Amino acid sequence: MYQCHSMKILFLLMDRLWFAERDEMPKLAGYSLAVSFAPISCNILKNNCRFPLVISRRNKFSCRLFSTHALKAQLHDKPGVVSRYYLPPWFSVAPMMEWTDNHYRTLARLISKHAWLYTEMVAAETIVHQKDNLDRFLAYSPDQHPIVLQIGGSNIENLAKATELANAYCYDEINLNCGCPSPKVAGHGCFGVSLMLNPKFVAEAMSAIAASTNVPVSVKCRIGVDDHDSYNELCDFIYQVSSLSPTKHFIIHSRKALLNGISPAENRSIPPLKYEYFYGLLRDFPDLTFTINGGITSVEEVIASREAGAHGVMVGRAAYTNPWHILGHVDSAIYGTPSSGLTRRQVLKRYLAYGESVMGKYGRRPTMRDIVKPLLNLFHSEPGNGLWKRKADAAFKNCSTVESFFEETLVAIPDSVLDSPVTKLPPGRRELFANIHNLLPPPYRTGEEAVVICA
Repeated sequence: MYQCHSMKILFLLMDRLWFAERDEMPKLAGYSLAVSFAPISCNILKNNCRFPLVISRRNKFSCRLFSTHALKAQLHDKPGVVSRYYLPPWFSVAPMMEWTDNHYRTLARLISKHAWLYTEMVAAETIVHQKDNLDRFLAYSPDQHPIVLQIGGSNIENLAKATELANAYCYDEINLNCGCPSPKVAGHGCFGVSLMLNPKFVAEAMSAIAASTNVPVSVKCRIGVDDHDSYNELCDFIYQVSSLSPTKHFIIHSRKALLNGISPAENRSIPPLKYEYFYGLLRDFPDLTFTINGGITSVEEVIASREAGAHGVMVGRAAYTNPWHILGHVDSAIYGTPSSGLTRRQVLKRYLAYGESVMGKYGRRPTMRDIVKPLLNLFHSEPGNGLWKRKADAAFKNCSTVESFFEETLVAIPDSVLDSPVTKLPPGRRELFANIHNLLPPPYRTGEEAVVICA
């Protein structure tokens, strides 16, 4: 039965197969389709992390952080073949500063086995200058695979060095941030979304990053910056980066960024969404892979965007503020595989073991508040949620352990909520992309194509 189920998944994956210029291997959604039966080692994992069907160890829930020491121990204690597959990034959780940290990703992986997880953006300079303290910035639980490291920076040498240093942690992909509009990043730091104004630099940076790793590389960007917001300008950026570097996967935030006068939070709501730009890219760049981001807040909308043709969908704050009802349906509704079947009480029991193991690992951090923060939205819209949060505020002052925090606060949540698995799929705007192909901008033509047409 399990073999038949695996074959069904394989045929589903093969249905979306195409060839990438960078490799002779066939690729699916930007990732090679391959299986290795060699003994596991860090190098083998590093080479195979790019594959959606990958031979990689997936242990039972482990509280150890994914440090280089733990990694070596894990990879060499039992050589052989493993049993888990990495499915393509049809659904991913967006990188969010101070949100998608180790603690949130641990919770997310307990709820969804297959959602692709992204780290917070880590500045390349931080990785380079903290090379003797990298576990603090790059370590993660092995159960978090598949996981993508997002880096940011405007110095090509440091981006390459940071990527090389991160290789020891065996991330499944390296992503360059070309979309953050924060004044500290895009303004003073001159990277993030500011990089979209210099596509040749981005291409050089991506080439340097790709040369420093064996896993895929990708770019996360906006549809425009300030007055540079036409569809043709977006296409020029995609065309130059993809033609001058090995980058074939782009995550597109479907809003432009305004760098003067509004905050990063306002940049997530004030510039209008232009999904027609995203779907125009699918039409005009059929050899590239595109993941849509921005304004998608339910699994129904994820399904609708994929039915309209999106290769992948990235969900941001909705996956953080309502993790149970978003992530809880990803495996079954998006990937067609069984959900974890865990109740919230079982998730909390496993998370408790993780939380107690990492408390104060780096001196005073992480604190109990750091560890518990991702849990505060676990009972979103459920009976007792308001009382749970009020008790949590008081418990932060009185409790010194995660276990005591749970004992003091969970009395607010009915047993029927704690002990029920994920239920029916919440409603969403299934019609969100119903008419999108009638709204597409005119087809993009490069300068060379335009000259030929005029001639």
